Amino acid sequence: MKTYRFLFLLFVSLAFAGCGKSGPPTPQEQAATDAALSWLALVDKGSYAESWEETATVFKKAVTRDQWVNTLKAGHNPAGQVESRTVLKREYMTSLPNTPKGEYVVIQFKTHFANKKNAVETVTPMMDSDGRWRVSGYYVK
Repeated sequence: MKTYRFLFLLFVSLAFAGCGKSGPPTPQEQAATDAALSWLALVDKGSYAESWEETATVFKKAVTRDQWVNTLKAGHNPAGQVESRTVLKREYMTSLPNTPKGEYVVIQFKTHFANKKNAVETVTPMMDSDGRWRVSGYYVK
C-alpha cells in the first residue's frame, strides 16, 4: 500500500507541478525529452518490463516490475496505439513536491491514442545516479 501511495503522490505532484514553459528547450530539457521519447517507444510497443528496467532508481524502489507491468496492461493497453505525440510544455526543475531533491524535467505531451483522443501524457525524467536522464514518473490524463 505504501508503494501505491507514493505513486499517487508522485503522479498528483507531477500533474500539478506547473509545467508552464514552452519554446526552445534548454540542453537539459532536450536531453530529458530525448530520454522520455526513447522510454515512451518501449511503452508504445508493449515492452513494459523493459520500460521498468529503464526507469530511474527512485522509481524502481517505489514500484516493482510486476506492479508496473500490471499497471500498464490495465491502463495503457485500452488506450490503443499512439497515433501522434507532440511536446506541449517542458520545464527543468530541481525540486518537486513529494520527491527527492534532484534534477527533473516535467514534460507534457499532447497524445492521440487510437481509443483515447486528446490525452495529455506527463513524463518526468530525472538525472539518475548514473548520470543519465531516466523516467521517474508517468501519468496520462
